[in-house]
Amino acid sequence: MKKQKLILIILLLLSSSAINAVIQKKPDTLLYKDKKQPVEKRVDDLLARMTLKEKIQQLQNKPAGKADEIEKVFKGESYGCTHEMSMSAADCADMYQKLQTYMLTKTRLGIPVLTAAEGIEGILQNNCTIFPQALAQGSTFNPALIRKMTAAAGSEADVIGIHQILSPDLDIARELRWGRVEETYGEDPYLIAEMGTAFINGYQQYHIACTPKHFLAHGSPSGGLNCASVSGGERELRSLYMYPFKRVIAETNPLSLMSCYSSYDGVAVSGSSYYMTDMLRGELGFKGYVYSDWGSVERLETFHHEVGSQEDAAKKSLIAGVDLDVYGAYETLEGMVNNGKLDLKYIDQAVRRVLSVKFRLGLFDNPFGSPAKVQKVVRSAKNISISKEVADESAVLLKNDNHILPLNLSKYKSIALVGPNSDQTVFGDYSWTQRDSKEGVTLLQGLKSVVGDKLQVNYAQGCDWWSQDRSGIAAAVKVAESSDIVIVAIGTRSTYLGRGPKNSTAGEGFDLSSLELPGVQEDLLKEIKATGKPMIVVFISGKPLAMPWVKKNADAVLVQWYGGEMQGRTIADILTGVVNPSGKLNVSFPRSTGNSPSYYNHYATDRNEPFDRPGTPEEPGGHYIFDKPDPLWDFGFGLSYSTFKYISCHIADSVLSAKDTIAVDVNIANTGNRDGKEVIQLYIKDKVSSVATPVQQLKAFRKVLIKANDHAKITLRVPVSELGLYDEHMQYVVEPGEFEVQIGNSADNIFVNKTVVVK
Repeated sequence: MKKQKLILIILLLLSSSAINAVIQKKPDTLLYKDKKQPVEKRVDDLLARMTLKEKIQQLQNKPAGKADEIEKVFKGESYGCTHEMSMSAADCADMYQKLQTYMLTKTRLGIPVLTAAEGIEGILQNNCTIFPQALAQGSTFNPALIRKMTAAAGSEADVIGIHQILSPDLDIARELRWGRVEETYGEDPYLIAEMGTAFINGYQQYHIACTPKHFLAHGSPSGGLNCASVSGGERELRSLYMYPFKRVIAETNPLSLMSCYSSYDGVAVSGSSYYMTDMLRGELGFKGYVYSDWGSVERLETFHHEVGSQEDAAKKSLIAGVDLDVYGAYETLEGMVNNGKLDLKYIDQAVRRVLSVKFRLGLFDNPFGSPAKVQKVVRSAKNISISKEVADESAVLLKNDNHILPLNLSKYKSIALVGPNSDQTVFGDYSWTQRDSKEGVTLLQGLKSVVGDKLQVNYAQGCDWWSQDRSGIAAAVKVAESSDIVIVAIGTRSTYLGRGPKNSTAGEGFDLSSLELPGVQEDLLKEIKATGKPMIVVFISGKPLAMPWVKKNADAVLVQWYGGEMQGRTIADILTGVVNPSGKLNVSFPRSTGNSPSYYNHYATDRNEPFDRPGTPEEPGGHYIFDKPDPLWDFGFGLSYSTFKYISCHIADSVLSAKDTIAVDVNIANTGNRDGKEVIQLYIKDKVSSVATPVQQLKAFRKVLIKANDHAKITLRVPVSELGLYDEHMQYVVEPGEFEVQIGNSADNIFVNKTVVVK
């Protein structure tokens, strides 16, 4: 009997040891923590273990605090997403390292958090490299360079520990009064798709989720007022606004996407199952998770008045397909589920999408950055050099009478530099700098650095960028009169909405009722012109403005959409010939506020009816009475210090089927005496179509460096499927018939016209 008891005790002890061993191993053998398992199985396993509260927390953003505030902020709970927008890169990296450690070790299930940041022109953490704004990226017409730029920005995000970038902006810049034009790639959907794809590919090299925005049709608000409703029909929605998203989703498979504040044709997009599920997921095949623009869910009640409570707003957006809410409306979801007002399946569906992204990014296995590498990687000399390279290729030379540029420094003893943007860095939306920041290089600093002691640089501001104060103009005139030539730097200013954007004349939330130069800048120009000195205008801005006087009276005009921290040096290098300008306009300039919109890809019926003669102030006409409806400077335009001649153009096969590709061989020569880059542009015109189509549409382009007195042969390809339209039944079809292939260096400067026939 004693022997049997002893055996029983031994067995119990062994069983206890075995059980303890299993318990001790349990955290390592949970299926969702096994990186060898498929993502779908890991999600299923984790989802089954979560409480309702834990699920709903995954559908919310929780702003991060300082490194010593983690317990106070998160209280042992994990959330879907977090962000930080005020720390230095080093401090943020340290905080995120501690935060992810906390998430893995101090929360019940060890779910890491998505760390999000703005990254449209570099990472929005203090001291990160400031790259050119999106509008400047678009004017490079160089997708490969933009991919190189975001790979550099991605290296900085990677060491900081940032996993999601709230960019790119795929809105279309057709409403120039809108403040956020600077965040777009321009007015053309094809160019936007090319740039957006390159932008995302650069960041994705570091397994960072980009968040294309704002889905859908957000960039053409009524009256140009940010967040206002957008008017239009189904065909315009699909042909124009949906196109960049369709291409970017198909070509990059982004893991997140941002919904918009606005309504389209009276329907608030963030509460629409048609837009957020049927179109986005069903038609476009988006497989990631949807991140609400900040407050877009709550605004279903407070802004659109489509629902009567925050509960109803949360319910409608969640069912529509908005997975993660940034502001707080989704805090009401738990009560609705418990009260039977909301089916749990919608919670599970959204949580599944958020968790899938976390697993696909590898966060459960390694959510950490590399704080020790921040000092070496962030704002490195290499990254600053890339910022300068993008700025160099983005500046657009619009006028250069008598080849006044590049400046022959031996010809002058002194240069006057005046204007509100002469000695001020301007970076635009979502830069980490303050409004009056001196980060980066101003034009005055750049010019002094380039000319050295070769000549005298005389400076006076003349006026500010926004007010009616004329008191400084006399001093600017005096400086001009005492100099041989005058450079006037004018334009707009904007900065990140959260960083003191006082007196901004562009940027998010700062829309214009007039597209004329703000303040008394044109008065300054006229006073300088009256001195009789040669006048070069440098336009530093976040959008085109109406400047017919400038076009007529300036000797040269150089445009720089906000060019990042090396902007001033880039402009100085172009003015003095160190850099040969190669940017092209990605958005057309209007002649006046009433001449907007002025985009190139309009319908044939929208300009210049044959029997209407446009007028002038001296000789009124009828279309418009006092002006032409055409742009002041058109899409694709941009001069160089080189000259290019289009020698020949050959299409391999002029009769094609819908499955074929148009291949166009172009032979182009640099007939100038210096190396230069040219952007060869291919446009398509559907000669006869069952529904209205634009007079021309960009469908291919290539930027090439051609040595002086040399030539280059390039091939541009357009799939015939790109020639389609949405017919009267809203079906996408390629209609048989003739299509005109146009080759040129701007929308209004076509050198070659060829015809292809689609069978």
